[in-house]
Amino acid sequence: MDSDELRRLQSPLKTQYRSDPDSAVVTLAAGGSVDGDGLTCSVETGRALVEAGLHPATGGDGSSICSGDLLLEALVACAGVTLRAVATALEVPIRAGRVRAEGDIDFRGTLGVDREAPVGFRAIRVTFDLDTDADAETLAKLLELTERYCVVHQTLAGSPALSMELGGAPSPADP
Repeated sequence: MDSDELRRLQSPLKTQYRSDPDSAVVTLAAGGSVDGDGLTCSVETGRALVEAGLHPATGGDGSSICSGDLLLEALVACAGVTLRAVATALEVPIRAGRVRAEGDIDFRGTLGVDREAPVGFRAIRVTFDLDTDADAETLAKLLELTERYCVVHQTLAGSPALSMELGGAPSPADP
């Protein structure tokens, strides 16, 4: 895809969203099942089921993917697609590249070993290794715009309103 084709695809959407901002708000959803006896959740990805379970550092056997890995994979996917779109728009040729995300977790928090230890990632790093002839200034702009427009990166950086609730039939203990 070249920059002209990307503009042709996105131009009508941008026009629509400018004239009708509410049409730009889309609710994405994910689902999973916690059926059975194991400590797993079958996540429906739209392409396949992924069996998520405990990380070995929390007692898992390593046979199921850890939700922290899924989070990093979502970040890699979003950052990679965003980088490609920005590079296309800026006409920055990329012959090949790799995206890597790594994050540091202190599992004492999630296991309740130390109430002062945070639950979740304390740091996440995304690295791009690109095969390109672009100069340093162009690459800096590419990285800046990728960070700005990557939905998952901005969601993690911005801490959106988040809630959990129980739904469905009341449990037998409810009056």
